[in-house]
Amino acid sequence: MTIVELIKNEKAKKEIDVIAGQEKVTPEFIINGILLGEITVPKNINRQLKNPCGVGSGLKTKVNANIGTSPDCASIDYELEKMNECLRAGADAVMDLSTGGNITKIRENILKHCPVPLGTVPIYQVACETFGRGKKIIDMDPKHIFSVIEEQAQQGVDFMTVHCGVTKKTVEVLNRTKRLGGIVSRGGSFLAKWIGSNDAENPLYEQFDRLLDIAEKYDVTLSLGDGLRPGCLKDASDAAQIAELKVLGDLVLRARERNVQVIVEGPGHMPLNQIESHVKEAKKIIHDAPYYLLGPLVTDVAAGYDHITCAIGGAIAASAGADFICYVTPAEHLRLPKKEDVYLGVIAARIAAHAADIAKGVPNAQKWDDEFSKWRKALNWEEQQKIALDPEKFKSERGKLLPNDPNVCTMCSQYCAIKEEK
Repeated sequence: MTIVELIKNEKAKKEIDVIAGQEKVTPEFIINGILLGEITVPKNINRQLKNPCGVGSGLKTKVNANIGTSPDCASIDYELEKMNECLRAGADAVMDLSTGGNITKIRENILKHCPVPLGTVPIYQVACETFGRGKKIIDMDPKHIFSVIEEQAQQGVDFMTVHCGVTKKTVEVLNRTKRLGGIVSRGGSFLAKWIGSNDAENPLYEQFDRLLDIAEKYDVTLSLGDGLRPGCLKDASDAAQIAELKVLGDLVLRARERNVQVIVEGPGHMPLNQIESHVKEAKKIIHDAPYYLLGPLVTDVAAGYDHITCAIGGAIAASAGADFICYVTPAEHLRLPKKEDVYLGVIAARIAAHAADIAKGVPNAQKWDDEFSKWRKALNWEEQQKIALDPEKFKSERGKLLPNDPNVCTMCSQYCAIKEEK
């Protein structure tokens, strides 16, 4: 049974108490949110999940980190190192986006060592295996798509990105839209190409009930992917993006009827002044399901610093009601990230998430800052380090240039305003 069915049958679920304790809310708050579909707890029935988390309304904004191989770099050991860096930086969830090497074996190893919810994009494996058989994307077999989804669900994947909103109608809208960036989602591009070449409907949309059967069987949370998300500021909020979002909103209701947990994914790239209104309107369209955004990135020209552009957009989006933000690393748009990049990406996204939590009044968010400020006022460097968002960075920066007086820093030294006030 899914967690929704367990709750409806008044059967206890230990994850509820754990998450309520993490969030400083009552178990009843979590239960009510799950029943409304406004909170999800991504956890496969085949997983012993050490660190479960809740995603949704009234909870702390969660941060996801992407890892995964490519055809040019397919080391399982290095992906595990990257995963550990994500966890060390405080990621709440991880996604394996592998497209190189033995994808099933890589995922098996990551699942074995990952203590937080793990997500995937099954269409990537389908595409890789199709290419591996000497065929093209347009030759993808719908039976193969669902076979891979079930394989990953059985293996223990907690949430899956499925691009169900890329349909014949939304692709028609896209084709009428003069986009600058086109389709930037790999999964979205695969399915749009398949639809056009085969003059057939997206199997994930046409056979959505079959997808729900698998999700219900393994209690997999469906993350309804934004295959037509904007990949540049010029394309933000265009007709294709909104058309897809409306399809996903309808699918949210169908998933809830089957007691399947669902998250909806959003952009992407978006000008700063559009973010708040977009998130509020999107939450209405998707019936207040948890909303999961890649940033959004607020400028296209900062390649090499996109973890910063992501954090700016993420803070605004989350303060407006987004529930889950995906990190972006300094390597975004340039190359496969290294472990140093994923650490920076998670930290930047966590800063954005926490800033948003303060703005939207999440329980105890402000309390953390107040506690830190108390120790800053007391010039107590040890206590500041203990509760800093990144204690290692705090220690490293503090140690680069120590003052003659250990009670102050070298910025103001003997002229420290806080010391003088004492």
